[in-house]
Parts: sequence; C-alpha cells; structure tokens
Amino acid sequence: MWRNGRRVIVAGWGRARLAYAALVAENDALREDLRCVRQQRDDAVATLRQLQAAVLERHHADLHLRTLQRERDIVRAQAVERDPILPLH
Repeated sequence: MWRNGRRVIVAGWGRARLAYAALVAENDALREDLRCVRQQRDDAVATLRQLQAAVLERHHADLHLRTLQRERDIVRAQAVERDPILPLH
C-alpha cells in the first residue's frame, strides 16, 4: 500500500506495539526481581549487624569476666597468710 509516495506499513505498527508491551512487561519483572534481591540484601545486612552486636557483647562480657577473675585472684592472694618460716624469695 502506497500513500503520498511512501509505503504505509500497517502490520509493522501492531508488531511494534507488541514488542513494546513485551519490553514493558520484562522491565516490570526485572524491577520486581530487583526489589526482591534488595529485600534479601537488607535482611542479610540486618542479620549480620545482629551477629556483630552479639559478638561484641560477648567480647565485652569476656573482658568483664577476666577482670572479675583477676580481682578474685588478687583478693585470694591478699587473704593468704604468709608463713614466716618460708623465705620471701
């Protein structure tokens, strides 16, 4: 079909619309996949932060325990009566 010396492509327009619709659908699907991946990333980061907090808390508790044990050992050592017969060195 010719119009004003130019060929009118009737079927091409329908195919172009179908191709565009397919691209829009693929874009929407990719955006949804990206949203899911970002959500998984955020969940993993939150879990890692909780783990870091737990490890740090355990570290502080361990330091506190060592301090208490050292203080206990010092008190025990001070409470022991020295035998005057034994030499100091």
